[in-house]
Amino acid sequence: MPDVVRERAGARVLECDPDGPPVATVQDALDLIGAAFLGAEVVAVPAGRLDGHFFDLGTRFAGEVMQKFVNYRLRLAIIGDISRHLATSPALRALVHESNRADHVWFLPDLDALDARLRAVA
Repeated sequence: MPDVVRERAGARVLECDPDGPPVATVQDALDLIGAAFLGAEVVAVPAGRLDGHFFDLGTRFAGEVMQKFVNYRLRLAIIGDISRHLATSPALRALVHESNRADHVWFLPDLDALDARLRAVA
């Protein structure tokens, strides 16, 4: 399945294919932002597509990617189980907690949770 823009809970969401190319550089994130400009306001990226250094906050990659989405006024939803990363990083746990309290970047277990979140902010 290719990346596709769909309406979910009243929002246009670019749903990224779990088998698509990895997001391993800031340019990869910008490519997703460019694809979202076809009409999406939210980009839902499977956690498995994010390069492992996204979850290592010392690399600053997560911060760079998240900031790009904020700058372009797009929401980023990271979808899937990231528990193994959370188990080893108190800093990542804090980032996820704070991000999920805000409106721009969310870490969610599945697309149903994204739908619920979108309904809550509508």
